[in-house]
Amino acid sequence: MPTSQRSPRTRRHLPPSVKRLACAGASATLVLGLGLAPGTANADVSVLPTLVTTDGIREHVENLSTIAEYNGGNRATNTPGYDVAADYVVDQLKRAGYRPKRDEYDYEMWEEHSDAVLTQLSPERREFAPEEDFVTMSYSGAGDVTGAGAPVDYDSQDSGCTADDFAGFPEGAVAIVKRGSCTFEAKTSNAAEAGAAGIVIVNNEEGALLGTVGEESAIPTVGSTTETGDALVAAGEDLELRLKVDASVTEKTSYNIVAETKGGARDNVVMVGAHLDSVPEGPGMNDNASGTATILETAQQLAKLEGPNNRVRFAFWGTEEQGLIGSTKYVEGLKEKEKERIALYLNFDMLGSPNYGRFIYDGRGELEGSLPPPSGSGAIQKTFEDYFAQEDLAAEPTEFSGRSDYSAFMEAGIASGGLFSGGDGTKTEEQVEDYGGTAGVDFDPNYHTAEDDIDNINWRSIDELSGGVAHAVETYSESTLPVNGVAPRTFQAQEFLPDRVGDLWLR
Repeated sequence: MPTSQRSPRTRRHLPPSVKRLACAGASATLVLGLGLAPGTANADVSVLPTLVTTDGIREHVENLSTIAEYNGGNRATNTPGYDVAADYVVDQLKRAGYRPKRDEYDYEMWEEHSDAVLTQLSPERREFAPEEDFVTMSYSGAGDVTGAGAPVDYDSQDSGCTADDFAGFPEGAVAIVKRGSCTFEAKTSNAAEAGAAGIVIVNNEEGALLGTVGEESAIPTVGSTTETGDALVAAGEDLELRLKVDASVTEKTSYNIVAETKGGARDNVVMVGAHLDSVPEGPGMNDNASGTATILETAQQLAKLEGPNNRVRFAFWGTEEQGLIGSTKYVEGLKEKEKERIALYLNFDMLGSPNYGRFIYDGRGELEGSLPPPSGSGAIQKTFEDYFAQEDLAAEPTEFSGRSDYSAFMEAGIASGGLFSGGDGTKTEEQVEDYGGTAGVDFDPNYHTAEDDIDNINWRSIDELSGGVAHAVETYSESTLPVNGVAPRTFQAQEFLPDRVGDLWLR
């Protein structure tokens, strides 16, 4: 486990008067006696980070672990594990005084029934290993095809992005394209229209390319490692491949859990989200019981404070692991006026990685892999940066790449931000100096496996990051001024009544 110089929950130094207010259930606005304005982003006097404890979060994680253990070993969407976990969240929210609702949506559920096959038949036979050398893209069409392997503009980042790339493409061949500037859906659609029997999309980074084509494709689609793709291209004109995908799509209904505070401005809503589902392969304790438990505990403790200036809405998303479906359906289902009322969205997906880092989503759009962030997202990033700086804890930005539930909010133009403890990236020596842990090892070596269990949660990571979660929720429940220009309702402009105009007295 990574080490740190601070023990859990000893890092917040509140004045005794503020601690008494917190214990009495008073609002953070009552710290005005200390000379602070409502919504002041000052970690030293935030009440909610003191109320949201690691022990409270641990209890929720333990309960979600028990639910997964007794319900097939996971909490995947449309399984008993998900339904019982949702019942637990609903019950906990009701006990805290919320009125949670199940937000239902219909979607197409993609399932792979057996391992895919990618075999080089000639010039010499070579078997590629699923999961290691390649993976099936979600929503890949089914099929068992054999044909020539045909690279398509392989050395370009626009490989396969236009119909022109497939000019002269041999009918029935398996296209080999490189990951790059356009979506996998576009590459696959262009290949199918050109007569390809299947497609291999080659990663431009380390590892097999785990991706989605969005909707069921017309042809089998897999993502490979760079090494696999390069080996296929190097085989030359005699390359012949077999590609098999055994999968299907069925119509399903699932749901998110959504609850909001009773008080606060209805037209300036602070949304806080974490996905509730796990992958079918395991219980998903870091991904994402850690985020679910943290925002659940935050919601419970926020309810003990005086009513917020801004309404706070908590969302526990479903079907995230199938492609961000629950959150996307939610945003798509909002009327334009309802979207305009959302001041910002905070996302918390994985907060307890075993080999953790302290990552803040790149609201300023400074990292190469980040999507263009909506206005106000940089202010959210600064709120988290200021918090960790006051706690003497190093933190760094992480890409806003679209890999979690913030994606639909960003696309809708809603300012977004959040925290992340790291997933399948590799920790560097420099990061070990900041966070402890082991260099050369993934932040979460158990990502999307059966080993993502409660024994592999890093509680120090949860302790440190949950403080940032609580601080941001409390800050924005009082004021979103730096994010969207909306001042607290307690602010009133003074009437302009001058005593004179120029040299002439009026009164």
